[in-house]
Amino acid sequence: MNQPKATRPLDGITVVSLEHAIAAPFCTRQLADLGARVIKVERPGTGDFARGYDQRVNGLASHFVWTNRSKQSLTLDVKHAAADAVLDALLASADVLVQNLAPGAAARLGLSFEVLHARFPRLIVCDISGYGSGGPYEHKKAYDLLIQSEGGFLSVTGDAGETQMAKAGCSIADIAAGMYAYSGILGALLLRDKTGQGSHLDISMLESLVEWMNYPLYYAYAGAAPPPRAGARTRPSTRTGRSRSATAPP
Repeated sequence: MNQPKATRPLDGITVVSLEHAIAAPFCTRQLADLGARVIKVERPGTGDFARGYDQRVNGLASHFVWTNRSKQSLTLDVKHAAADAVLDALLASADVLVQNLAPGAAARLGLSFEVLHARFPRLIVCDISGYGSGGPYEHKKAYDLLIQSEGGFLSVTGDAGETQMAKAGCSIADIAAGMYAYSGILGALLLRDKTGQGSHLDISMLESLVEWMNYPLYYAYAGAAPPPRAGARTRPSTRTGRSRSATAPP
C-alpha cells in the first residue's frame, strides 16, 4: 500500500532571501525546516561571508552549516544591470522576501516594501537590521557584542562583585532577531490568508534583545536595585533582592 506523502506546514511557500551572517539565515532556516523553499541569494566569488568564519565541519564553516541547511543557493551580483530581471522573476512567484543587507541597501536596489507592494501585493517583506528604521541609528551597522552591550545584557552577566562583564558565548542578538523575524513571518502568512495582502516586518537586533531584558527592567521598576549578578547560580528571589523603595506596577 502506498503511504501518503508527508506534508509540512510551509510546503508550497517560497522564500527569497538576500542574507548573510546569522540573523536572516537563522530565520530562513527555520522556514526551510517547516517545508518552505528558501532561495538564498549570495554575492559572486565569496558568497555569504559566514562561509569563511572557520572550517570546522568537514572544511565548511560551523555557523554556515548551522544556519543554511535545506536551502537552495543562487549567485547574483545584485548591482549588475541584468540583476533586476532575475530578482523580478524570483519575486513574482515568491511569498516572502527576507533581507539583512547593509542599512539602506535594499531600498537603493528598489526592494523597499512600498515599491514591492505596488508590484507584488501578496509579497511579505521582512527587513532585519541592527536598529530598525526611523530612529537616529537606522543607518548604522551593528554586530552582536555591540547589541549585547547597548541592550543592557552585559549588566546581568558575570559573578557578584566582579567588575568584568561577560558576553554570551553565542550570537544571542542575531538569534533573537532571527527568531522574531521567523515568528513574525508565520503571523504575516496567517494574516495574508485573511486579507489577501502582504505585510511589512521591520525587525531590529536591538529591539529583539531589549525584549529579552524585560525581566531585569521590571525588577528595577521605580528606582529599585537591579538584579544581582549570580554567575552560574540560580538568581536570588525577588523578595530578598528588591529595594524597600520599590513599588508594584499598577
